[in-house]
Amino acid sequence: MTRGTAARVGCAQGGAVLPDAPGDSPVRGDAYAVLDDSGAVVSWSPGAQRMLGRTAAEVVGTPAAGLLHSGADAARILERRHGDRSVVLGVTGLRHLDGRRVDVVLWAHPLVLAGRRHWLLQAEDAETVRRSDLRHALLQGVFTESPFIIDVFDRDLRFVAQNDSQNRAPGFTNVAGRTMREAAPPGLLDVDALESRQRRVLATGKALIGTEVRGRDPRDPDRDTVWEETILPLRGAAGDVVALAHMVTDTTEESRARERLDLVNEASARIGSRLEVLTTAQELTDVAVPRFADLAYVNLLDPVFGGAEPVTGPLREAVVLRRAASTMDVGDLAKSIVATGDVDVLASAPDSYTRRALADGKPVRLAGDQVRAALAAADPARGALAARYGIHSWLLVPMFARGAPLGSAVFVRITRAHPFEDDDVPLAREMVTRAAVCIDNASRYTRERTTAVTLQRNLLPQSLPELRCVESVSRCLPSGDRAVLGGGWFDVIPLSGARVAIVIGDAGGEGLYAAVSMGRLRTAVRTLADLDLSPDELLTHLDDQVKRTLNDRPAPMERPEPEARSCLFAVFDPISRKCRFASAGHPLPVRVGAGGQASFVDVPVGAPLGVGAVPYESGEVTLADGDVLAFYTGGLLGAPGSEDRGAGSARLREALSDPGVVAALRAGGGLDSLGRAGDAVLSRMHPDPSDPSGSSAPSGLSGSHENSDVLLLARLHGLEPDRHVTWELPAEPEAVGRARALTVDKLAEWGLGELEFTTELLVSELVTNAIRYGRPPLRLRLIHERTLILEVSDGSNTSPRARRALETDEGGRGLFLVAQVAKLWGTRYEVRGKTIWAEQPLTDGTDGADGADGADGSTL
Repeated sequence: MTRGTAARVGCAQGGAVLPDAPGDSPVRGDAYAVLDDSGAVVSWSPGAQRMLGRTAAEVVGTPAAGLLHSGADAARILERRHGDRSVVLGVTGLRHLDGRRVDVVLWAHPLVLAGRRHWLLQAEDAETVRRSDLRHALLQGVFTESPFIIDVFDRDLRFVAQNDSQNRAPGFTNVAGRTMREAAPPGLLDVDALESRQRRVLATGKALIGTEVRGRDPRDPDRDTVWEETILPLRGAAGDVVALAHMVTDTTEESRARERLDLVNEASARIGSRLEVLTTAQELTDVAVPRFADLAYVNLLDPVFGGAEPVTGPLREAVVLRRAASTMDVGDLAKSIVATGDVDVLASAPDSYTRRALADGKPVRLAGDQVRAALAAADPARGALAARYGIHSWLLVPMFARGAPLGSAVFVRITRAHPFEDDDVPLAREMVTRAAVCIDNASRYTRERTTAVTLQRNLLPQSLPELRCVESVSRCLPSGDRAVLGGGWFDVIPLSGARVAIVIGDAGGEGLYAAVSMGRLRTAVRTLADLDLSPDELLTHLDDQVKRTLNDRPAPMERPEPEARSCLFAVFDPISRKCRFASAGHPLPVRVGAGGQASFVDVPVGAPLGVGAVPYESGEVTLADGDVLAFYTGGLLGAPGSEDRGAGSARLREALSDPGVVAALRAGGGLDSLGRAGDAVLSRMHPDPSDPSGSSAPSGLSGSHENSDVLLLARLHGLEPDRHVTWELPAEPEAVGRARALTVDKLAEWGLGELEFTTELLVSELVTNAIRYGRPPLRLRLIHERTLILEVSDGSNTSPRARRALETDEGGRGLFLVAQVAKLWGTRYEVRGKTIWAEQPLTDGTDGADGADGADGSTL
């Protein structure tokens, strides 16, 4: 209740009832009584009557102690009645007429009436007082102690009132009657947007809560400031909006913290998108500019570029740091000083800040003249550039991974007015740490891939053999940014009887494991091919070998072995021009005829290696002279099991049918034209997006998006009729002499008289063995190809073997002599019977040693 009520107690008399003070609230200031010096009630207000239910006639003249609920309250009041100052008697319990307790707050004021001492007691309901105090505390806190800046605007958007917030910017006092446009310093905030928000609240009556407002700090115009603004409508008695209350708080620090967190999140998302050292370093500088710095660059230790293992411990005296990446918001200062890939001499110096940071692991922060002085002392040219560009803040963060130094990242501010602060250092370290982990991973990947590439290059043919009947070239897709080394492999193997085996396969998987698996498969195929097995039989043995390898591997594998292994084995006989194929889950080759017709070879396809138990089947195709077979790995067509495979097959057939490709594939163009055709086909299958013409020239052993996608083109020719001859011989001893005579005549015709003696010896021994131990039919064949090939066939499957005869033996030296005279010899089994063959090198220098193809053959 109001403290001025006592002043209105005029000349209260004995039993008079004091009227309610005019204008007083019905709740506050209307419950009071006057006591005389003895403690008797001399006056009683209507408010007191409403509070306790007692009339003035019932109370006046009685002791006030009878109105108290407890004697303790009465004693406490009596102790204070002799004072001469107003006192607060606190919460006191009064007795209502019905006997219940009424808690009130009592105030006592001394009075002198008619020369005698009296007391004015004022009472107010305790709960009402508590609520009133809370409202008072709230208003006082809001308007004097609140961290919020509170302003009240009228409907004309003029200042009506404002609190005394300590956070209020200078210049915003005594602004009553003015609008924000008139009171705010120029450029502080967007006044048009503010007034638009104010008018919206006036029009809709709905509050705008938590609007983020950006502007300039009046105390520091170069620094951005962020406020959070709430506009509340203030309503009059009729419910209409009569004013607006603004509550504004400075959230600059919180906003900067969110921006730093956003930058860290962006760095985590963008840095390390590819396993490449230079790309990762560039991603770090791109993230930092322009949100964090005006210029950023990364220097890395020289071994990091080549994928070498980082070395822990103190740095050596001679340390080379190269520029890996740089980004600048305006201009190109970094690249004008040190280009990407060049050595940063200043950072590599023994006393440089970079060396110190890499030694102790602590960032280095320089500001103002300190930056320019440090640069000028180390390199006057850089110091001059720093002064010209206005560099004023410099932050260097060392880069470590697994405890080993990798390099450093430098952030520079030029156009930003504020230097790097303490809170910027942890942010920079967070970004650099993320980049360091990714760069280390990329470097380790580079090291692993280099090892795998080296291994695969050494396991694959370094060159393809130069053969009279088979011209072959190989092409692989060019290495892309995200190339993954796969298990694609191939080989061209000369066989007995001028035949040639062409094999292509896919070891599955990628990386080092794929290269090792590919090497195992190729070695196994080479070994089995020397046994002169049929294609289906060879794949059966190869399948058994793969199964044994899988069964022998340890149970816990660090990396699972690839499951999809495929192989296609083809044997071409240039005499009959027949080619026999067998496939273990590998795509079938495309046959391109002389007229340009391209079609897939139609032969059975078996299960991949190591998967099925069904025997493999082979199919035979008769080819025309000059036909081209295109062998390839499945990745060239698309992902396994996808719809892209069908579309890829169609694209491959179309590419091989292209008139330009067909012209290059035709016989007579040599290996160069065959290689150009392979390049054209690969460019059609996988165009280079960086090539505006849509073509590229793939070359070298490389990977694609899944595997090493290999294309092997083989142009096939039949052996000329005058370079081979076959004779049917009777199974009788006299046939040996006739065979020698026929052989001598043919050697003379071919101009190979110098081989007459050794060839007669071989013919005698092999024909004699066939007559003695074999059975009809008996056949003798001479082939003049890269070597002179002698073949004796009979109908027996008995396998001869060479052995060293004892001194007491009368025979058994025939095959031993054959092995000594011939360059190579062996046995080849047919469907019925066998063929024993022997090769002799030609003495005119034209023998067919597998020479390097160079630029004409393979691109490996």
